[in-house]
Amino acid sequence: MSSVSAVIDVRTPAETAEGYLEGALLIDWQGPDFGTEIEKLDKAADYVIYCRSGNRAGQAIEAMKGLGFTGNLTNAGGLDDAASVTGLPIVF
Repeated sequence: MSSVSAVIDVRTPAETAEGYLEGALLIDWQGPDFGTEIEKLDKAADYVIYCRSGNRAGQAIEAMKGLGFTGNLTNAGGLDDAASVTGLPIVF
């Protein structure tokens, strides 16, 4: 996980209020600011993206690729799976 620049949670604020990975960037895939917030990130960096089931994370990854992201974009699935993949604790 050391080469990953950031972990991104693309769930809604209501979902993240129920818990998210410590240190994760909270960027709601369905929110109006998704594109603006994603554009602030280093496009060459590696990211782990997760949501509730992996569906929105996959959509976010495709959008990021379309915006010119060239790093390794990993779909970590849901919150529990992402915690296992990254080793990060879930915080509330």
